[in-house]
Amino acid sequence: MQYPLTPIRFLDRAAGLYGHKEGIVSGEKRFTFAEFAERARRLASVLPLAGLRPGDRVAYLSFNTHQLLEGYYGVIQAQGIIMPLNVRLSPPELIAILNHSEARLLLYENDFTPLVQALRGACPSICAALPLDAGYEELLAQGKPEAADIAACDENAIAELFYTSGSTGTPKGVMLSHRTLYLHGLSVAATFNYDDRQVELHTIPLFHANGWGRPHSPMMMGIRQVMVRRFEPGAVLRLIQEEKATCMSLVPTMAGALLASPDLNRYDCSSLEQIHLGGAAASPELVERMEAAFRCRVMGGYGLTETSPVITSARDKSTVQYAGDAERRERRAMAGWPIPGVDVRVVDASLQDVPRDMRTIGEVVVRGDHVMDGYFKDPEATAAAMTGAWLRTGDMAVWDRENYVHIVDRRKDIIISGGENISSLEVEKAIFAHPAVLECAVVGAPDPKWGEAPVAFVVAKPGERLSETELLDFLRERLAAFKLPRAIEFSEAPLPKTGTGKIMKRALREKFWAGRERRVQG
Repeated sequence: MQYPLTPIRFLDRAAGLYGHKEGIVSGEKRFTFAEFAERARRLASVLPLAGLRPGDRVAYLSFNTHQLLEGYYGVIQAQGIIMPLNVRLSPPELIAILNHSEARLLLYENDFTPLVQALRGACPSICAALPLDAGYEELLAQGKPEAADIAACDENAIAELFYTSGSTGTPKGVMLSHRTLYLHGLSVAATFNYDDRQVELHTIPLFHANGWGRPHSPMMMGIRQVMVRRFEPGAVLRLIQEEKATCMSLVPTMAGALLASPDLNRYDCSSLEQIHLGGAAASPELVERMEAAFRCRVMGGYGLTETSPVITSARDKSTVQYAGDAERRERRAMAGWPIPGVDVRVVDASLQDVPRDMRTIGEVVVRGDHVMDGYFKDPEATAAAMTGAWLRTGDMAVWDRENYVHIVDRRKDIIISGGENISSLEVEKAIFAHPAVLECAVVGAPDPKWGEAPVAFVVAKPGERLSETELLDFLRERLAAFKLPRAIEFSEAPLPKTGTGKIMKRALREKFWAGRERRVQG
């Protein structure tokens, strides 16, 4: 007999096996798993009273809070589709997403009240906007704490809808089914969350792939989850000490902010066991600095919104022996090797494997349990992304016989200079190795002789001074001459970023390419 696969089972399991255990910490509020499950179930029963119909989209404008996490289970138990919104998007961007998704309900924190008033007038599909602060508890009190009828669930129904960051183009709505999310949760739990004594710190926003990909497996395994409402380095370090956090995920810009924080040595972070770096490529130097600061395992990983998201991690592999710490850090900074449930390859334009020599560049393709059900209302984009069962990621990489994948760049970010392919990530890693650098980005700019050439944008750490001559001298020891930046632009202000913390290379590149056509790899 088949029993439907749905993340709701994770909630039921946590409530049944760990009901009395403190499971969710959100600011001053603490809930046992049983209390949290009751709240999510009450939410499921009241949403239809607010106008929710099966298959409707329920949008959230919220930082990381227990109310947002309750929606992960309450919305889908009510047969809705949860859709966390990137709170850093502009009003026109949010309006475009809400209208494209035809969201029916919008739940929001008080911080966004003025914004919601503007959104409602421009988004006719929204029938009700419900605050997550005043009135929310009264709303839950009207509900019934009844568990879902799992046997009646449709595991192939869409449970979550996440819009891509738009860092390389127009945001698209990624559809993830109950079945896909359940199998992804199993894979992540089997890889990382095998110890119910762990404490997960939700440092990345839950509208970010690395954020919303984390809660399901800790819920299933009875692991306490601590919500970080907004990422502030000092507050994160304090929470590690107070909650004895054992694991957290960071994008590299967050890791850099922690390392640069004046509070770094004020708190006891010895409880940490593992730190996951994702969302952008890490460097061996960053791994080294994080290991020195936090004295725990630090490893890269890789995934996309379209893959639920995790597909690889740079965890240790028994068949790989390190020659020393330098090689270990180099591998830990890679995307790593596949977790259970997915097949990952690096291929040429004909979908044939490129040589596993860590030199030949190809595109990462993925198939398996974690791959999306398609882009919402966009069959053309779905067809363009899929070749049979294989998802074409647009990420360029090299790999080896141990199936370690190393991302070298996005296809659109490869710099083609005089016929040579230059990885912007390789140049960025070399720049980031300089101890005075806080942030950097490298893009291709037009060049009359070579077609295009690399240009670097650099932000120095507070109190540090760095000149173009000094940085180029440093880079000459690490890069071939043709890979050196043609120009370096220093900035005191942070580089522009998407709401998920990725540096917006497209915005940096546009200043050079306005009115020009740029070639793209492959």
